[in-house]
Amino acid sequence: MASAGGFGGLSLLLALSLCSALASTVHGEAPRRFWIEDDAFWKDGAPFQIVGGDVHYFRIVPEYWKDRLLRAKALGLNTIQTYVPWNLHEPEPQSWEFKGFADIESYLRLAQELEMLVMLRVGPYICGEWDLGGFPPWLLTIEPALKLRSSDATYLSLVERWWRVLLPKVAPLLYENGGPIIMVQIENEFGSFGDDKNYLHYLVQLARRYLGNDIVLYTTDGGTTNTLKNGAILQDDVFAAVDFSTGDDPWPIFRLQKKYNLPGKSAPLSAEFYTGWLTHWGESIATTDASSTAKALKSILCRNGSAVLYMAHGGTNFGFYNGANTGQTEYEYKADLTSYDYDAPIKEHGDVHNPKYKALRRVIHECTGTPLHPLPADIERASYGLVKLQKVASFFDIFDKICDPLKVAVSEQPLSMELTGQMFGFLLYVSEYQGKGPYSILSIPKVENMGRVNYGPYIFDQKGILSTVEIDGVTLHHWKMYPLSFNLLENLSKFQPIQQITDARASKVSSHGGSQNKLRDLSFYLNGKSEEPEFYEGHFHIDSNSTVKDTFISFRGWNKGVAFVNNFNIGRFWPVTGPQCALYVPAPILRSGDNIVVIFELHGPNPERTINLVEDPDFTCGPNR
Repeated sequence: MASAGGFGGLSLLLALSLCSALASTVHGEAPRRFWIEDDAFWKDGAPFQIVGGDVHYFRIVPEYWKDRLLRAKALGLNTIQTYVPWNLHEPEPQSWEFKGFADIESYLRLAQELEMLVMLRVGPYICGEWDLGGFPPWLLTIEPALKLRSSDATYLSLVERWWRVLLPKVAPLLYENGGPIIMVQIENEFGSFGDDKNYLHYLVQLARRYLGNDIVLYTTDGGTTNTLKNGAILQDDVFAAVDFSTGDDPWPIFRLQKKYNLPGKSAPLSAEFYTGWLTHWGESIATTDASSTAKALKSILCRNGSAVLYMAHGGTNFGFYNGANTGQTEYEYKADLTSYDYDAPIKEHGDVHNPKYKALRRVIHECTGTPLHPLPADIERASYGLVKLQKVASFFDIFDKICDPLKVAVSEQPLSMELTGQMFGFLLYVSEYQGKGPYSILSIPKVENMGRVNYGPYIFDQKGILSTVEIDGVTLHHWKMYPLSFNLLENLSKFQPIQQITDARASKVSSHGGSQNKLRDLSFYLNGKSEEPEFYEGHFHIDSNSTVKDTFISFRGWNKGVAFVNNFNIGRFWPVTGPQCALYVPAPILRSGDNIVVIFELHGPNPERTINLVEDPDFTCGPNR
């Protein structure tokens, strides 16, 4: 008897598949199928026009996934596009995460329940204004250094290991298997980065291994000859989609697109129709005109082209996951905001009562005849008012409470954050030298990872101190690196740091040795003389008889830092630079009764030490506003 893995097992599977197909035909059920033919998309035997939009599951609290998808459907969309960020799902090597924000299977099934199709962008590189373009930062620790986005053998083996976990989860959700996924994207805008076709061919083979030959694989590249030449994979029967600036004449670009697809396989598709744009700290908020955006979309849809709105709903870069860009050199660093509103038709907080949403909805209905689905009920927002914050501790007072002593790294030279295992947030570097001051300890407490570059040639973006350090011509050695954890911030007020400082000085006992005592002494010496990072805590109450509602926290008057609500990292604030003044706080993060806000302020507090919980977002902060 042949085993299930042998030819006998294969014959049995083929026979079962044939019987299933015949049964469907006998019972009058046409087999589910999505394909490209005659330069058009086809679904279940009929032409199909993709009217899609990007809605990223990892930028929305899971409790709001359904709400945002319903708002996308009410806009007239029939398809959702989303990236899959590798770093969210494999935060540490072979440590897999598929719960909460990372529960991609539930998100995809929810889209299907709402009768929406899915275009899935599995990377491994995604860009998307997301830290390191979705790559796990531990990739940067491997020696010899990986060549990301290439046919580097070690890199490809790690991609294979990742897809070996991801793609079997995806396969049952393909359209031909009864799921919502009609297309799967390979890489992302590779033609703007390189021309390593062996790399692209490998990704195609790997995807086919797990997903089969029937799924439509696609690439997305800028609508130019050079980018399409570098990024298209027509030899492997991979559909080449295009993106281009909103307002450009789309049809010459669609004609160019045909040259990089097989004959009859070039359905006109703008896979990223830009409804707005990204914004960096220190810039004015990016906005685009509603009527001109709608006019540009009409020029595609009313001529039976297909388009995917990037973004339909932007969401939020919660935590430390925002990306960054560079200019002409790697030193022109520009970090993205916490907000990823993107000036999309569905705003960061879900609002659809805006000119852009109404204009795009009207065009979609006019061009496609799609019935207007009712809008879901508004998610209410509340102003919870001013909250007085109290200083809980200076950073040096309690750094031992937010640093695991077992994770302290020791090295002759400073190590990158990644090499110490601190992938996000902050790392304290400590060394000693014989100086003229009252203390011989040097600390650099403000080495902050503001987000890794996610696009362009400088994507291999390690964080921290990446070279030797010299003072007065003397190279410093014997470094200690303390990774900071923010997991227990709700307990800050229980640490009683001043009493602990007194005890430490009296006993001269330290879990990290003499360096910790010297840091505490340094804190005492600098008190009131420098901008030492500090922790602040405030409380606000939501009546148990009231509905918990969304809100925004305004940080006007503060400098720069990170904010936590009920131990949830809502992101970075930097109102002194702007343009974002307020951080979005969705209701599922809040609770009836006592709510705790903790702020890690890097440079100096609001003189009044208050924050304001308001109903509306505010993008009017910064030196020139």
